[in-house]
Amino acid sequence: MGKWDWQVFLQDTGGGQTYLQWMLSAWGWTLLVALLALIVALLVGSLVGILRTVPNKALVYFGETWVELFRNVPLLVQIFMWYHVIPTMFLSLRAIPSIWLVVFALGFFTSARVAEQVKAGINALPRGQRYAGLAMGLTLPQTYRYVLLPMAFRIIVPPLTSESMNIIKNSSVAFAVSITELTMFAMQAQEETSRGVEIYLAVTGLYFVSAFSINRLALFLENRVKVPGMMGGGK
Repeated sequence: MGKWDWQVFLQDTGGGQTYLQWMLSAWGWTLLVALLALIVALLVGSLVGILRTVPNKALVYFGETWVELFRNVPLLVQIFMWYHVIPTMFLSLRAIPSIWLVVFALGFFTSARVAEQVKAGINALPRGQRYAGLAMGLTLPQTYRYVLLPMAFRIIVPPLTSESMNIIKNSSVAFAVSITELTMFAMQAQEETSRGVEIYLAVTGLYFVSAFSINRLALFLENRVKVPGMMGGGK
């Protein structure tokens, strides 16, 4: 094994920037894709999770179908579907930047997992809470909004933390549609410099920092909102 050469990051790429600047730019794209996909996943996944717990068979069936569809198809296949297939069916999508197609693919894929967590959080609550809300004159949507969801989301902070960390790692599939995030940077920089050890160690470190930061932030949030007796200590 040759001597490591970290000076590679100070070399010019030939495009007016160093490899360090390129890597930091790629890190920014990784975080952007992950953040946007997480927002999509939380919004869609929460809605689907709620639909799976309402007393309406059609809505429950729709929710179950959504989860099974997006959970059982590999993420990379879904990326290619959004990039190559869906724009040919809906021509207006051809004008959408590829980053948004990746965001929707990754967001919908993760929404199936979020829906599972939301459903589990709602079902973990005593049934009496729903009945009490309805007995007080609240409509079913109001019961979910004011009674069930505030408690359910506090319960599922730990599993949502795992999904947030996973979405950072899963964002690496964006390289398949030529988005210059960390994985794409690593592949191209390694080919250009032949310094794969340094490049991949640095990229691995940035993935670790990203995921670890989310973990610490979520742990802080968990400690602030946890429900005594229902998180970490059983019901």
